[in-house]
Amino acid sequence: MSRVRARGAVSLWSIRSPLPASTGRILSLASVVLFFGAWCFLSYLQVDRGKGPEPLVSHHFLPAPDEVVKSILYLTFEKGLLGAVWVSTLRILKAFALSIAVAFPLGILMGAFESVRRFFDPIVAPLRYLPITAFIPLLILWFGIEESQKVAFLFLGTVVFLLPAVVDSIRVVPEELVQTAFTLGASRAQVIRTVLIPAALPQIFDSFRVMNAIAWTYIILAEIVNPQNGIGYILRLAEQHIKPSWSFAGILVVGVIGILTDLIIRGLNRLLFSWREADA
Repeated sequence: MSRVRARGAVSLWSIRSPLPASTGRILSLASVVLFFGAWCFLSYLQVDRGKGPEPLVSHHFLPAPDEVVKSILYLTFEKGLLGAVWVSTLRILKAFALSIAVAFPLGILMGAFESVRRFFDPIVAPLRYLPITAFIPLLILWFGIEESQKVAFLFLGTVVFLLPAVVDSIRVVPEELVQTAFTLGASRAQVIRTVLIPAALPQIFDSFRVMNAIAWTYIILAEIVNPQNGIGYILRLAEQHIKPSWSFAGILVVGVIGILTDLIIRGLNRLLFSWREADA
């Protein structure tokens, strides 16, 4: 019995070792149950502070789960929450498409040719370290306060991270593949088209998951200027009406959508690059 326990402990705490599928599901479920259990405990536990029973944590600071659920339903049927989600999703898709249109070809050239990388790197590298909110006044000046400004903000927030991801994906392609292609008589254009891009695509597609997370993180900042629709508009309503449960509802909806879109990207990754899964 002690040996069995020891083997179980080693498998559970082994560094970078895969867990059985059932164990992974149990741990994931346990974290969710613990989180919501703590939330319910803090929200529903009543204490007497001399003025009658009160929640352990005021619902003004931490709305109860049922209040958040009711707020989601109210916002859906009365305030157009689904329409707001769709508007925000379209903005992210537009910005994502622009980021890919810029970062993909430029990143391939920078990864394939050192001269191109040395030319552009001093310009694009510092952009990753600049606070994205600092560009809001400039974007308002250039694009106004309507749709273009919001898409431009999301584009700027994602392209500065997608570009180096594409460059790194191209540069880590094994040199043996490149030299073999040259040995077989391939031109530089053929090497890029038939070797570098296909070999780097799985890793580039993986970076889309990070860009998706960044985009959903920035969407509220993008919509904070002149909020007329979108998730930012819903959160502005929560601020104006002093409804913490509405804020929690909006945050929860963004989190759920982010997770769902991440699962979609992972599924497409497995579908498009099933050969990589087979090799693994």
